[in-house]
Amino acid sequence: MYDFLRLAKRQEVRTRAFKVSLVVGSILALINHSDSFFTGKLEVHHSFQIIATFLVPYLVSTYSSVCAIKHQENPSDNKL
Repeated sequence: MYDFLRLAKRQEVRTRAFKVSLVVGSILALINHSDSFFTGKLEVHHSFQIIATFLVPYLVSTYSSVCAIKHQENPSDNKL
């Protein structure tokens, strides 16, 4: 777990995850909440859903980046 967190805190991992989150999160937020955006009927519960819409791609990108780095450093060890 410590190894995962150490790699996840790397600047390049965080930057990549942030960019992926912006692109994918924006697309998903528009798909899932476009009616609320355009009618101006955003409510508090939408805020939590939209935050999750951006958080999930960030976490997935971070996880895949850390796995790729670990595999590159030690190809025979596929464990986290």
